[in-house]
Amino acid sequence: MNAMNNAYLVQRATRSSQVGLAMLGVLVLLLASLPFWADRAVLRLVVEFAYYLALAQMWNLLAGYAGMVSVGQQAFVGLGGYLLFVLASQLGVPPLAAVFLSGVVVAVLAVPTALVLFRLRGAYFAIGTWVVAEVFRLGLAQVGSLGGGSGQSLPVSIVRQIGSSRDGREMLLYFSALAIAVGAVLVVYLLLRSRQGLALTAIRDSEPASGSLGVNVFRTKLMVYVLAAGCTGVVGALIFLQKLRISPDAAFSVQDWTAAVIFIVIIGGIGTLEGPLIGTLIYFALRSCFAEFGALYMIILGSVAVVMMLKAPQGVWGLVSERLGWQLFPMQRRLVGG
Repeated sequence: MNAMNNAYLVQRATRSSQVGLAMLGVLVLLLASLPFWADRAVLRLVVEFAYYLALAQMWNLLAGYAGMVSVGQQAFVGLGGYLLFVLASQLGVPPLAAVFLSGVVVAVLAVPTALVLFRLRGAYFAIGTWVVAEVFRLGLAQVGSLGGGSGQSLPVSIVRQIGSSRDGREMLLYFSALAIAVGAVLVVYLLLRSRQGLALTAIRDSEPASGSLGVNVFRTKLMVYVLAAGCTGVVGALIFLQKLRISPDAAFSVQDWTAAVIFIVIIGGIGTLEGPLIGTLIYFALRSCFAEFGALYMIILGSVAVVMMLKAPQGVWGLVSERLGWQLFPMQRRLVGG
């Protein structure tokens, strides 16, 4: 028996994952050095890339692993942004502390939302998430102290708390965005490698079967939903701290904060940790090439998504991984000879 136990072992890391993690580490160090030599336009592009990557990781966690397809993630982006303004402008919380506190409050608010939405299944759940987002948008548009339908800007005194100079503010926001993006990837990675990650995989494959094997489906899905909401709220707060102005239409834009994110995950590869990273790169490349064509730009993005879903539903990374066996993150368990 001992001889047989020593003959095989379970391995996660592969040569490609070791190389991939090393490359990602070098990339993060390179990005951390950008504020010291790159121009302002590059820094703003990286900040935008960072929060889209974080949003995509959270949506992928919901839909790709927990099977909860949401078209209402803009609800948590908008709530995070508005909570930032309330905490910083009206309650005197320092702006960066307000960013992370906004995520905590959004996570708390997500609990009663989940209790309502979890009564729905499939397409009804997806529509329900959009309805919830619209309720938040219409409700906040009626609050006069938050600017009503026209929104409001951060007071100059709050802006100065971020940094005494424009360069100082942009550098601080840059490092905050980079930290949030890296943190979002790390949170999903650690979650998927834990026991809860195994439970999520079982729920994605078959919810009834996972329940019969002892997985607490409701508790696991609630945990994932609240975690994704809180992290999305943090990203939303950071977005509008950078923009310095918020309005209901901008905060709860389904096109900016949900449709684009869904495109990123589908193109990159849903249900993979690498998919959102690849999808975000593709999305920014397409946007830089075709954004000047106006409405045609959206038609091109939609056409690319349709072709990808028909020809390669597993996404670009899924296609690469299937044909070449590559992985950037050591996620899969492999049985190898000892």
